Amino acid sequence: PTQQQQQPQKHYGITSAISLAPPREIDHQYTKKLCDAMKPFGVFEDEEELNHRLAVLGKLNNFVKEWIAEISELKNLPPSAISCVGGKIFTFGSYRLGVHTKGADIDALCVAPRHVERSDFFQSFFEKLKQHEEIKDLRAVEDAFVPVIKFKFDGIEIDLLFARLALQSIPDNLDLRGDSILRNLDIRCIRSLNGCRVTDEILYLVPNKENFRLTLRAIKLWAKRRGIYSNMLGFLGGVSWAMLVARTCQLYPNAVAATLVHKFFLVFSKWEWPNPVLLKQPEDSNLNLPVWDPRVNPSDRYHLMPIITPAYPQQNSTYNVSTSTRTIMSEEFKYGNVDLVPDFLYYHPSCEHILMFSPRIGLVESKIRVLVGNLERNEYITLAHVNPQSFPGSKENRNENDFVSMWFIGIIFKKVENAESVNIDLTYDIQSFTDTVYRQANNINMLKDGMKIEATHVKKKQLHQYLPPEVVQKKKRVRYLHWQVFFCFFFVLIISLFIFCLLFHRRIVLIYNRNVDSLSLNGSLIFLKAHSDLISSLLPLSHSEEPPVKARPVSPPVSSSVIPNAASSPKMEPNGLEESINGAPAKRPHSPTEEDLAKRHKETEVRTRVFSARGRSYLYECLLNT
Repeated sequence: PTQQQQQPQKHYGITSAISLAPPREIDHQYTKKLCDAMKPFGVFEDEEELNHRLAVLGKLNNFVKEWIAEISELKNLPPSAISCVGGKIFTFGSYRLGVHTKGADIDALCVAPRHVERSDFFQSFFEKLKQHEEIKDLRAVEDAFVPVIKFKFDGIEIDLLFARLALQSIPDNLDLRGDSILRNLDIRCIRSLNGCRVTDEILYLVPNKENFRLTLRAIKLWAKRRGIYSNMLGFLGGVSWAMLVARTCQLYPNAVAATLVHKFFLVFSKWEWPNPVLLKQPEDSNLNLPVWDPRVNPSDRYHLMPIITPAYPQQNSTYNVSTSTRTIMSEEFKYGNVDLVPDFLYYHPSCEHILMFSPRIGLVESKIRVLVGNLERNEYITLAHVNPQSFPGSKENRNENDFVSMWFIGIIFKKVENAESVNIDLTYDIQSFTDTVYRQANNINMLKDGMKIEATHVKKKQLHQYLPPEVVQKKKRVRYLHWQVFFCFFFVLIISLFIFCLLFHRRIVLIYNRNVDSLSLNGSLIFLKAHSDLISSLLPLSHSEEPPVKARPVSPPVSSSVIPNAASSPKMEPNGLEESINGAPAKRPHSPTEEDLAKRHKETEVRTRVFSARGRSYLYECLLNT
């Protein structure tokens, strides 16, 4: 076979695939249902919104080329060089992966030739953006770990990074995946390029891009609704979720999205952390850049949930994960619960909450994981779970002009044996966190008068005092619906068991008498639960049985639920007992004749057939009428 024919059997990832099975028709049907289920949550953009993004990126790309040409002219480049100096906008993140949602921002990178400095980007380009009428909310963060300019371009939020390459010009067909492009670059440019390189590498390493994208949309939506989507707070960010889904696609290269969602939970519910997730074998490009390698770097050995980026230099994208956040995510993987109802505030039945008030600054949010780390090191705390969604402070808890955000941290305390109650002091843990935030805010001149961080203990029944009314009501409706479903299921189960026992229990006997009117029973059905020996005592003796030599008189019972069968003789019972006359007991003959025995055997067979057929038919009729 040719190489093209062998392409479907291509080896993806660092191991062979678990299954190469093609999708079935039912899998395609489930995938369509998956798409329909996600549509109400705004995970898909319509054609108009998509075209608007493309138009904005096209304008920005032309804007960058115009600016680079102006800078080149100021730096006395010859006209021939200025005409082909180029420049380009690259995208990365969710937009580049093709999984962005409605209203999401765009992560972009401005790539410039070697004669354009970073200072030019944050000065002249920033001033040029200011003069553009379609650009709003412009702000620069030059001292960040990855420097960025943030703005809105015609209503679309854009985070724009900058990288200067060691090239005279930037062609439109430039490919950033090659490692040689990193030569002679400073560390900030390498960090800025990393997002694009990782995104492109992920798309290159998956077998089917469309199946990957649809699966990633579903998993990201699930993670956000379950409160485990935030790299800043110690959970997983967008690129980490993308790599987990990409690894699932490598293991099941021919599966469609519905199957991949199921396999995602199957794979990572059994994953033995801290074994790393790798999309390909790490490569050394001899550029002397720091990479993730626990054999060389002792600090890498303490990472709890390593997910390694596939592009050089390889890094762990989950270094913020703590013991608590890994425990929470591992439990979610085991549940495999693709329930799209947010339920954080009622997630733990024995959960207490710490409510933290703070100014609306990113520094506080980025340091909340420090508080979570302090809490989980407390000997009396089993788990600390921060809700990634913050809430605005209520009017009762702030002044009119104050900007306040609230975060909820759920805490499960350890049970202390032989102690009715234990007082747990969290003052030191919280004070250590606030001191860290104040110190860093002061170092970067962000701390202003009146800014403060407060923490308070809140019980579950007190949440309505802090949450917006619509959030509280939504939680109550969800919980009430869960109980309704439970009781309906329980009721149906009991009714089903009752009918099953009524129809199929072998120890239920139905005796119906067609002549009950003459006995003043008004056509009643009588159900008798009896053992086999009691039933046999009601039937006549078979011809193989030896009758007793002498029988004592048998008195009729005071109250009997056994009605003679209609097939028996009106004058003589099959067992030889005559009807009572004037209350006197009937007598059994001492020795039945052969003719009596033959007649008795025949009547026994008739009675059995009547009992079986008529009994069942009247039982069903009774159930239907009831």
